[in-house]
Amino acid sequence: MEERITEFPATAEGLALLVKELRKPYGCPWDRKQTIESLRSSMTGECAEVLEAIDLHDRSNLCEELGDLLMNVVFMAVVAEEEGCFGWKDVCGNVIEKMVRRHEHVFGSKKAENVEDVLNIWQAAKKAEKGGAEYQSIYEKPVLSLSALDRATEVQKRAAKVNFDWADEAGVLTKIGEEYKELTEAMASGDEAAVDEELGDLLFTAVNLARFRKRASADELLRSACRKFVERFQTMEKLLSEEGKNAADCPAEVLETYYVRAKTAENAKKNKK
Repeated sequence: MEERITEFPATAEGLALLVKELRKPYGCPWDRKQTIESLRSSMTGECAEVLEAIDLHDRSNLCEELGDLLMNVVFMAVVAEEEGCFGWKDVCGNVIEKMVRRHEHVFGSKKAENVEDVLNIWQAAKKAEKGGAEYQSIYEKPVLSLSALDRATEVQKRAAKVNFDWADEAGVLTKIGEEYKELTEAMASGDEAAVDEELGDLLFTAVNLARFRKRASADELLRSACRKFVERFQTMEKLLSEEGKNAADCPAEVLETYYVRAKTAENAKKNKK
C-alpha cells in the first residue's frame, strides 16, 4: 500500500506535491476529476479576488488570495504534466529563461538609462524570439480572454505603440463629445442597432481617456465607482432604516432625496479628514 504524504514544504514544489497527492486514487474525488478546462473558471475567480484584496488594501487577505491563485497555477501545471505536456518546473524554467533574455540590460551587455530604453530592449527581444519577422499585425496575438475593459485598453495600447494615438487629453475629450452626439442622434432615430454601436464607441473612447491619462486603468476606475456607489447606497439604506423606512417600499423620488443626503454626509466626512 502506497504511503500517504501528510506534510508538505512551504514552497511551490510543496504545493505541486500536495496537488499530486490529492489526485491519487486515495485522494480527493473532486481534485481527481479536474481538468485544465474545468479549472478555468476558478482561475478567473481567484484573479478577481486578488484584485479585490488589492483594491481594499487588505494585505492579510491578499496573502491568502495569492496563495489560492498560485494553487490554481500549480494545479494546471500538474494536470499538464499528467497529460505529458509540461510540468511545474517547465513553467518556472520557461519564465525565468524569458525574463533573463528580455532583461539584457541587467544580465547582458546592453544599457538602459530609463524606462523607455527598457521597453525598447524588451520589444527587441520579443521580436528576436519570433525570428525577426518583417511584418506581424499588432493584433496577431488575440486579447479576447481579457475582460472587455482590459481588452479595450490593450487594443488601444497596441495602436499607440505604432503612434496611432491622440496628441493630448483634449483630443480624447473632443472625441467623447462626438461619440455622445452620435449616440443621442441614434437614440432619436429609434435605430436600436445603431444605439448599441454608438454606446459601444462611447465606452471605448472613455476607456481611451483613462489609458491616456496613465493614472489608473479603466477597470480600476470603474471598480472604484462601483465601490463608491455601493457604500453610498448602504448609507442611504441606513438613513432610511433610522426613520423606520425600507428602500424597497419607497418611491424613486424619496430614494433620490435620501441618496443625496448620503452623498452630502459622505462629502462632509471627507472634508473632516
